[in-house]
Amino acid sequence: MLLFLISILGIVFTLRDARAQSVTQPDGHVLVSEAASLELRCTYSYGATPYLFWYVQYPNQGLQLLLRYFSGDTLVEGIKGFKAELKKNESSFNLRKSSAHWSDSAEYFCAVSDT
Repeated sequence: MLLFLISILGIVFTLRDARAQSVTQPDGHVLVSEAASLELRCTYSYGATPYLFWYVQYPNQGLQLLLRYFSGDTLVEGIKGFKAELKKNESSFNLRKSSAHWSDSAEYFCAVSDT
């Protein structure tokens, strides 16, 4: 069984007003088996419905946008088989992939913004 490490970090973009906001990714590092499902948790604190993002940074590369939520459907499909679902009642925007691959080893960043 092949295992690989996924790292996750949170980002908060600067907002134009004084509303309190934050992003929390409680897992830190996740060990995943090849072909297993993957879930990276992200919760946010924000007074209104924010814009939400997931980014990935592969080794020796820059940040790459995986997916984003602005409005509408709460299930967002991104690149490379990743999906995230906004659950407003839980203030969560968890990233999922049904079958992880060793090439998914990277750092993942959840972000919130008002624009």
